[in-house]
Amino acid sequence: MNSFLNGSLRVCAFCLVISPVQAEVTHASASGFIIENSQVTSADPQSTWRALVSDVDKWWPKDHSWWQGTFTIDTSAGGCFCERAGDNSAEHMRISLVNSPTTLIMTGGLGPLQGMGVNGALTWKLIPEGSGTRVTLTYKVHGYAPPDGFVDFAPVVDQVQSLQLGGLITYLSKSNDE
Repeated sequence: MNSFLNGSLRVCAFCLVISPVQAEVTHASASGFIIENSQVTSADPQSTWRALVSDVDKWWPKDHSWWQGTFTIDTSAGGCFCERAGDNSAEHMRISLVNSPTTLIMTGGLGPLQGMGVNGALTWKLIPEGSGTRVTLTYKVHGYAPPDGFVDFAPVVDQVQSLQLGGLITYLSKSNDE
């Protein structure tokens, strides 16, 4: 496993201790994987949606970026989940569905998956739960596999996704405290 993945595992293990997220690799094979992470926030769905799409630069973990740049989400079909830093820019994912304030689907490969040429669908579901919102993040990835397939790789991606969802939930928690 390369140093990026080893570092991600250490960071994610720490973050999972301080930010409990229900995380699960629901499927992993030689040609793809499905992961699902879920957590409840005390914020209502509309506030959660606003934080998800409008404040992504405030909660997305900067250590999971190309340049620790500025993140934006253009909430229209074909829009970009992008990072910019000076003259550098990256399309992390493309927006394929916006159903405010319940569903956002983005397609593409995050991090090292981008260079692997895989296809992925990242779905954010926001469902009212009690006086708050359950946020469920599902990532379905398939394509040409690394030499050992995706079975060992999927848990690493799952932990990184837990970190990203945890960033949103922590941001919402701090925003509600203000």
